[in-house]
Amino acid sequence: MKQKKLAIINDVTGFGRCSVAVMAPIVSAMKIQAVAIPTAILSTHTQFPEYFFDDYTPKMRDYIQTYKNLNIEFDGIATGFLGSKEQVEIVIDFIKSFRKDDSLVLVDPVMGDYGELYATYTPEMCQKMKELVQYANILTPNLTELCTLLDVDYGDGKFGMDELGDMCRELASRGPEHIVVTGIPFHKKQIMNYVYSKDEETRIVMVDRIGVDRSGTGDVISSVIAGMCMNGHNFYDSVRKAAEYASKCIRYCEEYQVPEHWGLCFEMYLKDLMED
Repeated sequence: MKQKKLAIINDVTGFGRCSVAVMAPIVSAMKIQAVAIPTAILSTHTQFPEYFFDDYTPKMRDYIQTYKNLNIEFDGIATGFLGSKEQVEIVIDFIKSFRKDDSLVLVDPVMGDYGELYATYTPEMCQKMKELVQYANILTPNLTELCTLLDVDYGDGKFGMDELGDMCRELASRGPEHIVVTGIPFHKKQIMNYVYSKDEETRIVMVDRIGVDRSGTGDVISSVIAGMCMNGHNFYDSVRKAAEYASKCIRYCEEYQVPEHWGLCFEMYLKDLMED
């Protein structure tokens, strides 16, 4: 079987287990070649009290041009946090240039959480993310991001199943075939992932709430979903595997009291992602 290649458009952070540092080894364990397209270079991520940061935006077009000149082909594209309007425009151009008819395009719209947007997400930036969503066939928003992309008031963050279904259908009408709304609190002791695919019955994936929120969890989940789908698994099974894998990693972190900003100790269970 020909090995597949996934372009990962995200920042490269040295310590803290997030973005490319998480996504590349996870998809590599799933026998997919990971190709990094850096948006920024950081020594540690921004939840640490000190970090080095180098914005890679001015270099991204020249970096990508190399792949165009060499006629490199990708079977999948996955995007993470994007820090500016120009980066979103570069990503859209990348997708237009490299997407094939059967390509996987996963967009993780990292915009905010708990009803609050990150400081970089101005109304103009939110509008650009709405444009990017049109090019995805898989979308992995949390509830805050789902509401923002649809201009829905987050309110107290409590939405019924029918409301979630209506929101996903509306967002899917703009492009994505598959959507999972991640990390929805459910009865204080569980986390719900709402799984939507066009023309299919909606399903949910439940996991236990374990400890506190940990940085990089979304990157772990999106990379497992991308790898599973690229390896021929259906979307629901991919989400279930991703949620179970992340939960196992979080449980290990809680047991060994790993600081939450150190991310998930995903390395301990990479063998669980390997297939014959």
